[in-house]
Amino acid sequence: MPASCGHFFWRLESIGLCFVSLIYQLLFAAMIFKLLSLVKSFLLIASMASLSAISLTAKAQDAPQMNLERVKLAAGMHRLDVQVAATPEQRQIGLMFRKDMPQHEGMIFVFEQATQQCFWMKNTLLPLSAAFIADDGTIVNIEDMKPQTLNAHCSAKPVRYVLEMNQGWFAKKGIKAGATLQGPLFQTSR
Repeated sequence: MPASCGHFFWRLESIGLCFVSLIYQLLFAAMIFKLLSLVKSFLLIASMASLSAISLTAKAQDAPQMNLERVKLAAGMHRLDVQVAATPEQRQIGLMFRKDMPQHEGMIFVFEQATQQCFWMKNTLLPLSAAFIADDGTIVNIEDMKPQTLNAHCSAKPVRYVLEMNQGWFAKKGIKAGATLQGPLFQTSR
């Protein structure tokens, strides 16, 4: 009888240990679940904050940029007052969302080095003409661009400058490829 009793108590002890082990495993699983839940909540909050920042940026970009630095240029006897888009962000927005622009104004895009420049008219409401300009101010080519289109309008050769004006401005003034613009941006050989 003592052997069977011992055997019986050993089973209870074994079952008890298994039960305690099971409780520890359940507690560990609950802690892991809680931790995962916290991580999930953190990621949700972070993604919501990120979406809010993107939304604010998009809202800020829905407005035209009107306060860029300006420079005076000359095309023969014609004087221009143009905004300078010199940073990647300024160049990316360009004249997007502008509803009107005085005839003697425009925007000049300044790039770090001469490469083939291509422009499109996404979110641009005004019909524009783009003059692609060499370092010395010589107009390489002029392209007319329709509003709200994604057609690429490219320079005929590598340039550092692109001047956007109201569409037809260059033609009305008799300014064509080969004409030279003057201003502080352009290098002239002396």
